[in-house]
Amino acid sequence: MLTVVPVDQVSWADLEAIFGDRGDPARCRCQYFKDTPAEWRSGTAEERAQRFRAQTADHATGLVAYLDGEPAGWCAVEPRTAYRRLANSRLVWAGRDEDKADDGVWAVTCFVTRKGFRRRGVSAALAKAAGDFARERGARAVEGYPIVVDPGQKLAWPGELFVGTVGIFADAGFTEVSRPTARRVVMRLTC
Repeated sequence: MLTVVPVDQVSWADLEAIFGDRGDPARCRCQYFKDTPAEWRSGTAEERAQRFRAQTADHATGLVAYLDGEPAGWCAVEPRTAYRRLANSRLVWAGRDEDKADDGVWAVTCFVTRKGFRRRGVSAALAKAAGDFARERGARAVEGYPIVVDPGQKLAWPGELFVGTVGIFADAGFTEVSRPTARRVVMRLTC
């Protein structure tokens, strides 16, 4: 059984189980899009973990999936303005003329699925729940910035799927808004 709840309703121990203590999720803690490039370069994994803990305790900055009662995955979803790096990203804004300071548009920036729980629908459930979560909190729309993965295509690096795939977002009702690169798509769900 797969359930999804806001992060402020889960324990830090459950988040620690999902993010682990090594690899990209443990180093990032969903701070990449929140940091400026300079902050990212000068920061440490420990500092990011501390900020992430404070952010998730303070308010619901995302969702946590449980599979058969075990913490299985994470999805970051907040107002788009919470992610400073998105404000000037060509992967978000290429060919778009929209108010970057609009708090009514939310963003899904990251998925983490715990080892042992992958390929079991965790990210798909989180993407679907992200739309409802944002809508319940007043969002007019929620966006994702997934990559295109063609059958048989090799990934550039193993963690590349942290933004999700087009299929995950499409199955959750998101539609394509723009295609800033051959492999990156901006997808949106109107709430």
